[in-house]
Amino acid sequence: MAIRKKSNKNPPLLSHEFLLQNHADIVSCLAMLFLLGLMFEVTAKGAIIFVALQYNVTRPATEEQATESASLYHYGIKDLATVLFYMLVAIIIHAIIQEYVLDKINRRMHFSKTKHSKFNESGQLSAFYLFACVWGTFILISENYISDPTILWRAYPHNLMTFQTKFFYISQLAYWLHAFPELYFQKTKKEDIPRQLVYIGLYLFHIAGAYLLNLNHLGLVLLVLHYFVEFLFHISRLFYFSDEKYQKGFSLWAVLFVLGRLLTLILSVLTVGFGLARAENQKLDFSTGNFNVLAVRIAVLASICITQAFMMWKFINFQLRRWREHSAFQAPPVKRKPAVTKGRSSRKGTENGVNGTVTSNGADSPRNRKEKSL
Repeated sequence: MAIRKKSNKNPPLLSHEFLLQNHADIVSCLAMLFLLGLMFEVTAKGAIIFVALQYNVTRPATEEQATESASLYHYGIKDLATVLFYMLVAIIIHAIIQEYVLDKINRRMHFSKTKHSKFNESGQLSAFYLFACVWGTFILISENYISDPTILWRAYPHNLMTFQTKFFYISQLAYWLHAFPELYFQKTKKEDIPRQLVYIGLYLFHIAGAYLLNLNHLGLVLLVLHYFVEFLFHISRLFYFSDEKYQKGFSLWAVLFVLGRLLTLILSVLTVGFGLARAENQKLDFSTGNFNVLAVRIAVLASICITQAFMMWKFINFQLRRWREHSAFQAPPVKRKPAVTKGRSSRKGTENGVNGTVTSNGADSPRNRKEKSL
């Protein structure tokens, strides 16, 4: 399965250049090994741990639900193997989108280096956010999360999940784990790596926390809400790169971003601070997955509030920076009287720019600074 175009040169096996050029093919071979393992009886028991969801429990049909018995899932240590396999799948999908969609657009648009990396980042994330948002919304509707909000805290602990819910969380963990090797494969700049590590770590921390603490109902709602706002930002940035006059998407995103933070805090306080705080069973029990104790509730609310405050702080700094750069870009240039020069002095002024002003070759123009801020 050749995904990336190979150069005429043949770099040494497992060298830096070889891994960058052929990482998708190597990952594809690893994923195929797990799938081929299902075909043989000797290896099927080991391979199925990586490919299929584990820890299924069959719940018999009740009088209220006269339909056939349902198959539910809980979590365990074997989920790490499943996350590893789907992390390989995420790397393959990432490479396919990059080569067959984003690279073709980049060649047509002739983006600068700054725009090129930003466009790739927004292209990958917008595709993921759209898919995850639609998938998560389908789960919310099918399991009546929207019609009955009390399901967020009622009958806690939610230690049994449907197939769709568990597969959604496994996919989320796999995607954000695949972002770590992608920093190497995509040749991310050193100055951008800290920013990338921070938001990847925040995603993994909160998704894994909701999954392990059996707060999967609340986590699913908050993820769909957050992904929708982030999708709007990245799709607006893609339109901005194609036409710099496009600003309406950013204005709508700014409003929804603030509303999203408020809704996140309201739902979190309503679920953890009121719903779970009034539950009858408030004893720590690892066997049943009950973590509804005061210390855990405080830690959950604190982590959510600190994260929302951090995001608002970054948002305010981003808006102030864009406002300053927009003002500098719109400000009329100061006219200077041409100085009377003789001989070489006039030639030196012409080399530096018009009337001695520094051109964009010597320093970043307001437009270049504006591109970097996005």
